[in-house]
Amino acid sequence: MASIAATSLPIQTAAARERSEARTALLFALPAIILIVLFIIVPIIAVVVLGFTDFQLGDKSLRFVAFENYAHLLKDRAFIKSLWNTATYTAIVAPVSIVLGLGVALLIESEGIGRSFFRTAYFLPVASLIVAMATVWQYLFHPTIGPINALLGEIGVRGPNWLGSSATALYSLSIIGVWQSVGFNMVLFLAGLTAIPRELYAAAEVDGAKSSFDRFLLVTWPMLGPTTLFVTTISIINAVKVFDTVKALTDGGPNHASEVLLFTIYQEGFVYLRVGYASAMTTVFLAILVALTFLQYRVQDRQVHYT
Repeated sequence: MASIAATSLPIQTAAARERSEARTALLFALPAIILIVLFIIVPIIAVVVLGFTDFQLGDKSLRFVAFENYAHLLKDRAFIKSLWNTATYTAIVAPVSIVLGLGVALLIESEGIGRSFFRTAYFLPVASLIVAMATVWQYLFHPTIGPINALLGEIGVRGPNWLGSSATALYSLSIIGVWQSVGFNMVLFLAGLTAIPRELYAAAEVDGAKSSFDRFLLVTWPMLGPTTLFVTTISIINAVKVFDTVKALTDGGPNHASEVLLFTIYQEGFVYLRVGYASAMTTVFLAILVALTFLQYRVQDRQVHYT
């Protein structure tokens, strides 16, 4: 009996220690949990609830309309147009910025001189305020005095009105979106490249991978799986959330050609003050983000090799 009691005592002591550590961990995490609840969970619940009402900012009355806002979304041409523009913008910006970010990271990683300079130069657009850079981009895309159209004129091509034409406004914003995203993706890929053991490249070379392309396919690309998954997810989310460039450069025009989903939500909620309808749009926007993230992980996570 004495031996059983002596054996159970360390077990009880270990269990008590685990409970104490769990309480301590919860205590340290409590401020973050409170902030998440107050600034993320509660606002999301409020938005979802308001999406079922006809609430207008400044109006004291509030009426429950069930799914009337969502039914109206299906017939709202402005919403459908902004949804299509967002999908087009994302389909251009996300893959192009990922490919260019990886390419720039590989070039910088292979370059022995000036790594810090090139990292800073490519990361500069990420740290720059797009509102401050709007003047520069307006000048670059100017139809008459802009250098882009001047270069096109040198080869006999008449440049379009990049930001002022319905045919080119969204694609011009996509170019700016790629410019913004490449530096951030480059930094993430550089972090993934530095984590790859150098011994793997030597082993691949011994196994017959003589060229850099062969070593990239056999070692670099598989080992970058977790980084690529994260970069792809972040790039898609950031592209779907585009707003600042649209507001600063085109204001959704011309003729709604560059109006994206967040801009439409902004217009409905803060210009027309139809908060209930804007909340329904926001709920759809959040559902799209969650669905894209879930689909991305379901599809790409199976191809990721974790170390």
